[in-house]
Amino acid sequence: MAHTLNSLDLPGRPEDTRIVVAMSGGVDSSVVAGLLKRQGYDVVGMTLQLYDHGAATHRKGACCAGQDIHDARRVAEALGIPHYVLDYEARFREQVIDRFAESYLAGETPVPCIACNQTVKFSDLMATARQLGAAALATGHYVDSRALPGGGRGMFRPADLDRDQSYFLFATTPEQLAFLRFPLGGLTKPETRAIARELGLSVADKQDSQDICFVPQGRYSDVIEKLKPHAGRPGEVVHVDGRVLGRHDGIFRFTVGQRRGLGVASGEALYVVRLEAETARVVVGPREALATHRLALRDLNWIGGSRLGDLPEAGIELFARVRSTRPPQAARLFREGGRAFVELAIGETGVAPGQACVLYDGEGAGARVLGGGFIERGMRSDSPASGVGRDHAPQPASI
Repeated sequence: MAHTLNSLDLPGRPEDTRIVVAMSGGVDSSVVAGLLKRQGYDVVGMTLQLYDHGAATHRKGACCAGQDIHDARRVAEALGIPHYVLDYEARFREQVIDRFAESYLAGETPVPCIACNQTVKFSDLMATARQLGAAALATGHYVDSRALPGGGRGMFRPADLDRDQSYFLFATTPEQLAFLRFPLGGLTKPETRAIARELGLSVADKQDSQDICFVPQGRYSDVIEKLKPHAGRPGEVVHVDGRVLGRHDGIFRFTVGQRRGLGVASGEALYVVRLEAETARVVVGPREALATHRLALRDLNWIGGSRLGDLPEAGIELFARVRSTRPPQAARLFREGGRAFVELAIGETGVAPGQACVLYDGEGAGARVLGGGFIERGMRSDSPASGVGRDHAPQPASI
């Protein structure tokens, strides 16, 4: 006899199905808990205490500390579900904050939310959910996931592209996807807030959390100085043509694409083109020097089906996204010398090592997330990659 699937594509009735909801204290995860409770699931709320950062625990836009834990507890009480707070501060410091500082000192521009999802949220929390006998871990991320015809689950861009968080989730593994559920994938943010009001949740109009939750006042250099007080090495600010324009107090104070605060006088508009950690040099130049068409990737994660090892010699056409705030653009993924590269059809500016390059089979809502990797370096190209322009839209990748 076939099992009846509930609304989360799980066998069994909702009342017989335990779901752990990762509750950050914000409106999105609170609505997930409320919706699943209303549908009859056995819901358990879990909140991670990730840091105690003084003023950051009280500032608007912070998450996973202070007021947010209190808000998550209040929502759980209102919904009548059990709620637990897990102290993951040590793990978060080791896996996210320390790596964030080390990456900046290496001349990279890291994305700590990806590291947090990879380690603390989708590894440690998932293990705890399994120990509690949960059939799935549900989160308030704006992505969609669906069962695939050949088995397993795929990740897709959500209905609300303005809230799309797939960029931060590309490193999710197939095993994790099988256990994760994203109930907000088909909703817009206004619809989510409307549901929160309907459910009578106190967080219905709460401000959204910010990406780098552990950085007080948004000044990441302050955090790095506190964590690594003697790691900043002074060096030269050098023009791409070789001229030394001045000096700086540490490359971690700069990011690729930065224009203001360079500390040098020049008759032309200058941007940070690259950061050279070994020589402690900040290389600057005109805006055109930021143009990037080819990316070398490391730590490639593939969730697009089949095997990445079957990639044809010519590569495959798809869509790539190198910033969370930019739409995907036509691109080609290929291998060269055993390494993965992405060639962008129209290029990007200000691409920095350490950022993510996320790959899709399309551009709009419902496009499948194929995976991605971290940018090791960007390279200029005199012309866009052939065959991947807007007049030649990529077909869905299957490798």
